[in-house]
Amino acid sequence: MTQMDKIKVKTTIVELDGDEMTRIMWKMVKDKLLFPFLEMDLEYYDLHIKKRDETDDRITVDAANAIMKYGVGVKCATITPNEDRVREYDLKEQWKSPNGTIRAMLDGTVFRKPILVNNIKPFVSTWEKPIIIGRHAYGDVYSGTEIRIPSAGRAEITFIPADGGEPVKRTINDFTAPGIIQGIYNTDDSILGFARACFTFALDQKIDLWFSTKDTISKIYDAHFRDVFEREYEKNWKVKFEEAGIEYFFTLIDDAAARVIRSEGGMLWALKNYDGDVMSDMVAAACGSLAMMTSVLVSPHGYFEYEAAHGTVQRHYYKYLDGEETSTNSMALIFAWSGCLRKRGELDGTPGVCEFAGKLEAAAIETIEGGTMTGDLFSIARKSPNNRKVNTEEFIDAVAARLREKLS
Repeated sequence: MTQMDKIKVKTTIVELDGDEMTRIMWKMVKDKLLFPFLEMDLEYYDLHIKKRDETDDRITVDAANAIMKYGVGVKCATITPNEDRVREYDLKEQWKSPNGTIRAMLDGTVFRKPILVNNIKPFVSTWEKPIIIGRHAYGDVYSGTEIRIPSAGRAEITFIPADGGEPVKRTINDFTAPGIIQGIYNTDDSILGFARACFTFALDQKIDLWFSTKDTISKIYDAHFRDVFEREYEKNWKVKFEEAGIEYFFTLIDDAAARVIRSEGGMLWALKNYDGDVMSDMVAAACGSLAMMTSVLVSPHGYFEYEAAHGTVQRHYYKYLDGEETSTNSMALIFAWSGCLRKRGELDGTPGVCEFAGKLEAAAIETIEGGTMTGDLFSIARKSPNNRKVNTEEFIDAVAARLREKLS
């Protein structure tokens, strides 16, 4: 396309670059699937692990503030360093998860939905419809405080009221030897926002909403989530759900996991932060690949952040650095950009941008359904003479060719 033919994205999009193999694919997606067809302003933040280290992780905070300024952001996968990564990249310290930092600032709920294609059946034979994960994206272990207990002693949890009231103390454990402790938290406002986001999404999609915790064990923390959902449903959503022919259902998380495996799918499964992290990967893998999952953070304040639900594909990155061929699936990255563009177009009132997002997704899905796919899908796809395994860049090139046909 010439510059005059390109589709104009009206408002700035916040771009958060990432690490390792996903960083390599991120650039390919932009160069081959976006820049040739779109005129857009990107406010760029490099969240490469070394850049976060150089800025003492200030750049992650700046990126979150930019999303709050412009309303829509798109993020590549990033490294959350463990001790091995600290040594590998010679980091100052073991920085927190960038996703955790951003979600704590934006608050909200992460909705993750598998990308289904006709020639790949889910590993769970009963699943006929996508299972959408609604993950609370605030607090819990992602904003927790941890202490290594070096010796015998008493560990306590204490609340000190701001109004000068009497402190509340509870004993965690009387240690007779070294151990570990962890403190986590959440807020009523964030839990209520999570509940409202899930009820709103389920009603909009006309699908049942399941919510599950372990309230029989966590009789205050998890039970409070349960109570907030129940009160909100009875007060504001019960009649609307009944009129729409859908239901709200609560059960223990272990019971929900067993029910999900026997279900046909087609529901929104709302989960606390850590539970949602785990179960979304399970659903993605069961539908073909961790790279076949969309992810969007929806903040009650009107912010949206789209991202890949998977990690940085470390093993493939090392092969890439050694000059070996890789066959890495870029679908989640492509859908992060398409979701971001669709939302930007909706907010800006620019239907052409929304149409482009739809055509980009269709081109990607049709490429796989036409038999061209990366190695993770090639091994599980329905057998066909049209099937061919391609490398990382060849897959993106094939999507680009289909996209050009649709746009012409």
